[in-house]
Amino acid sequence: MAYAFTPDDVAYLASSAGREAVLRASELVGDDRLRAVTVLRERLGDRAAPVLETALLQARVRRRVPDGWLLTADAAEQATAAPVAAHRASRLAGRDVHDVTCSVGAELDALRHTASRLVGSDLDPVRLAMARVNVPGVPLVRADALAPVTRGTVLVADPARRTASGRRTWRPADFVPPLDGLAEAAGMCQRRGAADVERPYRHAHELVVSTAPGLDPALVPWATEVELVSLDGRVREAALWSAGLATTRRRATVLSTRGPDWEVTDAEDDDCPVGPAGEWIVDPDGAVVRAGLVRQYGARHGLWRVDEHLAYLTGDAPPPGIRAFRVLEHGRYSEKTLRTTLRRRGVGRVEILVRGLDIDPNALRPRLKLAGSQEATVVLARLETGPEAYVCEAVSDRVSATSDPR
Repeated sequence: MAYAFTPDDVAYLASSAGREAVLRASELVGDDRLRAVTVLRERLGDRAAPVLETALLQARVRRRVPDGWLLTADAAEQATAAPVAAHRASRLAGRDVHDVTCSVGAELDALRHTASRLVGSDLDPVRLAMARVNVPGVPLVRADALAPVTRGTVLVADPARRTASGRRTWRPADFVPPLDGLAEAAGMCQRRGAADVERPYRHAHELVVSTAPGLDPALVPWATEVELVSLDGRVREAALWSAGLATTRRRATVLSTRGPDWEVTDAEDDDCPVGPAGEWIVDPDGAVVRAGLVRQYGARHGLWRVDEHLAYLTGDAPPPGIRAFRVLEHGRYSEKTLRTTLRRRGVGRVEILVRGLDIDPNALRPRLKLAGSQEATVVLARLETGPEAYVCEAVSDRVSATSDPR
């Protein structure tokens, strides 16, 4: 069970003595955690628990938030990665912003560099105390996100995405605070009797909400733009933007710590026909796939689809920064045929990717009875013409980490 910090703990951790204690705890934990617990109890007494928990949490979020931040376990789990927060802040440059679920300040740290005016609020007094330490100088107030203490601001919210049982949730009513409640607080809807009814009227606020990538956009009709955001190949969130902030309907934003960022939207050309496999199979970034923008991405790079219903693209040259596989040969899939092909090529190690077929790669791999020194990637996909197997050169990482030129 996670340690429950108190305001007194926060005051100590923010002091020079507390910061020094956390630094020493980090060094001890790196050597031997059990010994660290013993040593810290001897040195710090009752202060040992919050110091040790802070050292462990800071190690967990390293490179996601600035070093030395104070956090709770829940805040460490949900804290927005700095590049994602910076991207959102750039879209809100010059606006008056109210972060209504500011927690320990991950969003505030980015917003204070771009917003015209900024305020943060949260109901949890411990998290607010930590935010005052982490982002000094930003006005903070204890307030309910469903009863904003500002008017005419852009409300930024990052609701908790787990139920009381700890399971992730994608129902708007199960978020904390609920998505419908945030929309009502912003003025996107009014309550009539027992039901929330969407109707146009003058908004008190604009609203941007960070949600789980798996949320069905149809459940949040107030969101004019849905933006899927990935960082270093992992889809991090779906950002919902109200009408006054939206610039398109669907957007995929691909952020990278190794190269320039890029995006694609539904406003772009989507002329991406279906055709036979070219020299490469291209696996678009997950944000592009989840945003439903595979056609637009393919059209931008002169690619075509291997099938109407699959996210795989193909072409004679892969775009930079995306995982792609050079096709050695392909044909109708059967386990026997694939086994024969891999044996003929001397493949002893294989990565198996599956789309649209009920095949477990971990169960299939031993049945292939591989023997040889070569490596390969096998892409199995269900096309309209039947199951297809693409035997490709093994690719350990993305083709390139460079930009995504138009």
